Amino acid sequence: MKSHEFASLLCSRLCHDLLSPVGALNNGIELLADEHDPEMRARCLDLLAESARASANKLKFFRLAFGAAGGFADEVDSREARAAIEGLFGGDGRIQLGWMVDEPVISKAALKVLLNIVLIAGDSLVRGGRLDVGAEKHDHGLDIVVRAEGSRIVLDPELKSVLIGGTGEDEVAPRAAAAWLVHCLVQEGGGQVQVAEGQDGMLLIGASLPA
Repeated sequence: MKSHEFASLLCSRLCHDLLSPVGALNNGIELLADEHDPEMRARCLDLLAESARASANKLKFFRLAFGAAGGFADEVDSREARAAIEGLFGGDGRIQLGWMVDEPVISKAALKVLLNIVLIAGDSLVRGGRLDVGAEKHDHGLDIVVRAEGSRIVLDPELKSVLIGGTGEDEVAPRAAAAWLVHCLVQEGGGQVQVAEGQDGMLLIGASLPA
């Protein structure tokens, strides 16, 4: 896939995910302009603040997951990844987060793999649940594992196919941009992605990144 085609996929994904909080901001401003009751104006301001936080959290996450992570060296403080994940998924209480990453820093490529796997796993928790994020370095490289657990898990078959390399580059849809990025980064590093869907409300997505 050419770079401009992949950029188009990412832009489509970003626009889709940012449409809701930005639209809520616009609606809140319109309501505020027409509302004169002090209590209702206060509620409008609360909604605006919530939408602004959601937009900022999404942008911070997408900057690290998709962007060049400007301002960082070749390795990134793993606390940045944790903060981005907590901002995206931990704000409304629908998803509980577990963090099992002891490494203080990880490479930019590994950061993108981890965050995009988290994005895919988190999106699969349609009724909320729990996300456990783990990463461990060893002599041969880095292993990343993300476990999603909930009452209902839906993983788009196309995303699974893209992750494990079963979809050609000309067949990737915008919703699979994150999966394609994971596949490309892991493949370039000589690693492997594995996906396991359990019957008891559990999804495991793992990636091995050789040193």
